Amino acid sequence: MAASSGSRIVRQEGGTWEASWAPFLLKTAFQPIFEFSDGKLSIVAYEALLRPFRDGQGSPPMAFFGGLPLTERIAVENLSHQMHLLNAAACLPADAQIFVNFDPSIFIDHAVVETAIREMRLTLARTGVDPLRVVCEVTERECVSQETLFALVGSLKASGFRIAIDDYGAESSDMGRIRDLHPDIVKFDGDWVSRLMASAPGMALLATMVSIFSEQGIRTLFEGIEEGRQIELAESAGVDFVQGFALAHPEMAVANPALIEKTGGDKFGQPGRSPRSANTATIGETRHIRTFGRRVT
Repeated sequence: MAASSGSRIVRQEGGTWEASWAPFLLKTAFQPIFEFSDGKLSIVAYEALLRPFRDGQGSPPMAFFGGLPLTERIAVENLSHQMHLLNAAACLPADAQIFVNFDPSIFIDHAVVETAIREMRLTLARTGVDPLRVVCEVTERECVSQETLFALVGSLKASGFRIAIDDYGAESSDMGRIRDLHPDIVKFDGDWVSRLMASAPGMALLATMVSIFSEQGIRTLFEGIEEGRQIELAESAGVDFVQGFALAHPEMAVANPALIEKTGGDKFGQPGRSPRSANTATIGETRHIRTFGRRVT
């Protein structure tokens, strides 16, 4: 596996971790994931997102990954997983789930899969984070073969990680494949959800699919919630979790216990709120929810 001569993970003075992949500086951003419960929305998880910078300027993650050869993409993915988990241990509540992304198209053989999982487990052992808190997001669209996808998911499950299938509905989706993989969570593609929410038949389809997955013991998440009205529509469809800009933007990882104690804010420096009030809102209090986080470009 190739690695950049400048690749390393370094703990910063504030307690967070950053990685270098010359000439890029890699950072973690976290976007909250909310759960519907008893008429309230509560933050129960965070998706870890890679933010590459070059010469102090942000670079689009897709463009960054697109410019890497396959061997480097594998190494960067593993480096990112380690950095995200270190930042999760430093920044997130101890009971929050941590969503990390896996691109199944780069896990081309068993050795690559086992190396990635071994490095993740070593990082978790170092930080004391329970593997059950980690949700590995894999897309059902991009993979070398169905067998490769099944092998990747099986190895992640065997190592104690939970599984989320990402971007469901983005292209031709296979309900049979979902049943075979039996993930813990299915994340519905945001654009697809938005289109279906625009009509009564579309909403009926969303509710039906959520119900079908629920009967199989699979929880569901709607991505790309960007309008306040979509929060209520998502709740009416019976989905378990929601994520999107109408709720909270991604925010760069911050770990500063002294600042948190001084301001009474949460772990992202939201001043003047207790952890409960920062992480819980009744349905409809979208203005309150939007104050969590700021947009990262």
